[in-house]
Amino acid sequence: MIISSITFYQYDIPLKAPIAISLGTIEHARNLLVEIQTSEGITGWGEGSPFWMIVGETQASGLAAAQDMARLLLGRNPLDIEGCITTLTRYLPGHPTTRSAFDMALYDIAAKAAQMPLYQFLGGAKRALVTDETIYLNTPERMVEDALRIQSKDAEAIKVKLGTNLRDDVRRVEAIRKAIGDETPIRTDANQGWDVVTASAVLRTIGDWNVQYCEQPIKRSDVSGLRQIRRNSPVPIMADEALFDATDAIRLVREEAVDYFNIKLSKSGGIFEALKINAIAEAAGVPCMIGCMSESRLALTANAHFAAARQNVRFCDLDGCFEHADDPVYGGITYHGYQIELPDAPGIGAEIDSAFLNKLSAQTIA
Repeated sequence: MIISSITFYQYDIPLKAPIAISLGTIEHARNLLVEIQTSEGITGWGEGSPFWMIVGETQASGLAAAQDMARLLLGRNPLDIEGCITTLTRYLPGHPTTRSAFDMALYDIAAKAAQMPLYQFLGGAKRALVTDETIYLNTPERMVEDALRIQSKDAEAIKVKLGTNLRDDVRRVEAIRKAIGDETPIRTDANQGWDVVTASAVLRTIGDWNVQYCEQPIKRSDVSGLRQIRRNSPVPIMADEALFDATDAIRLVREEAVDYFNIKLSKSGGIFEALKINAIAEAAGVPCMIGCMSESRLALTANAHFAAARQNVRFCDLDGCFEHADDPVYGGITYHGYQIELPDAPGIGAEIDSAFLNKLSAQTIA
């Protein structure tokens, strides 16, 4: 079996409302979609969500990179996932999101060829997966409204975006905690918005308010600062933007800088690298979360397969599609409240509606 053609699409999905975090605001999910065709008639699908403020990619740069990546893979054996991904990484190491779309499509093909759902192909089994839901930056009053709405749907945890300043961020968490009561855990995410002093002050203040962890309180490059915060924080610390690949994982473990890892396929370059990150974390006793950018249910399904296949993934933050105004995916994961149910079809088990697909701008390399 060889790769006979690759088509990539400009995959735009409108959002219900702009999404604001400390790094900036996005108004559309400007993703990219990859379809790999093989000589055996097996098709693989992959999706990347280039959140420029985190990964340094845009949809335009990803689509340009996809042209070269497709030419590198044409005629190769799609089951040689390590060889294919190594080739792409050496050629364009700075495009993890684009690479993740190709990686996802290759794993989709391999699992379909094995006649297994992806979680089983990865050596796992179905297990209970529960996602949180995110509240984005806004006034404390508006964020309280969102928290009450999420709690009314029996969420097991609520994720709260922070990262502006000490006074306002403490007010946000305090207002939410007073409104929803003490039982529902709050997960916080500063997206690199604080410095060491501010992060330490915020976390000391909110430490008794049932805060489960804080993601990426300071700049991703400041690993020594993360270690300092962790040593003095009553709230566990999770690496997100500081963790792209296995090399980052080794450094964070060696420096004892964090309590948890947030693995995102669009950030790590896909499943192949994510497996290595999780293996390092598991060996070091660091539990992981599977997170997301602004993917549709196609990529979110692949993320959920990964989570099901690795027991060290303790938390799920797979709510990216909750903000989408359109759902062009058929098959894939289904949400029962915040419970996630995986499909049992071979591969990822999700594809794009043909009517929606026909509206997209596309390019084929054959």
